[in-house]
Amino acid sequence: MTDAELAAHLAECAGRILLEVRASRMFDGKALGKAGDATANEFLVQALRSQRPEDGLLSEESKDTEERLGKERVWIVDPVDGTREYGEERSDWAVHVGLAMAGVATVGAVALPGMDLVLRSDRPGTIPAAPATLRMLVSRTRPAAEAVAVSKAIGAELVPMGSAGAKAMAVVRGEADIYLHSGGQYEWDSCAPVAVALAHGLHCSRIDGSPLVYNRRDTYMPDLLICRKEHAAMVLEEVAKVDAAA
Repeated sequence: MTDAELAAHLAECAGRILLEVRASRMFDGKALGKAGDATANEFLVQALRSQRPEDGLLSEESKDTEERLGKERVWIVDPVDGTREYGEERSDWAVHVGLAMAGVATVGAVALPGMDLVLRSDRPGTIPAAPATLRMLVSRTRPAAEAVAVSKAIGAELVPMGSAGAKAMAVVRGEADIYLHSGGQYEWDSCAPVAVALAHGLHCSRIDGSPLVYNRRDTYMPDLLICRKEHAAMVLEEVAKVDAAA
């Protein structure tokens, strides 16, 4: 099984597990989120340690260690991206299984179990043409100030959505055009989505245009831009204007 096939298989299986946990009606709200996180994480961690024992591993739901820092290949997973949405029984949550090689998000799969979809880096599709009015994704609870300002500057429509993975995949699927985030994330929030987005020919970077680097000691990632390549320069220019005026 290739790395991409493994990523997709694990993301899909973890998604099924999460749907079963939710369907059990044993938990609700925050308790459901905790139960789902723990169950999916146990499956993903054990499966990756079994299938790729020599690789490093970073998961949101497991205690981090420095062992991964000396590895060229590191799996970066988020068992439930969008725990709130999962607990609220919405569909905009995801499972991330990504592989960073030498710090670059190279292989990935993002499962959207609520939509019965798995998007993967080894099966890129064609992204539909952008509409006249661009659509910019923002958090449904905490829209980033930069995103709101940039949307006004370029005349884009704001589209609230849940998890980072769901937002990134909305761009991949052609349901939106720009995902600009500056409210802070961690490596597991974007590694798999970025691998999938890059495979589909999208632009992925920090909001200052610098590259996204994974498997660092500090896993915090302040910001992220995923968009069509033809829009990247315009968005980065407007972000720089916003930052200069701040």
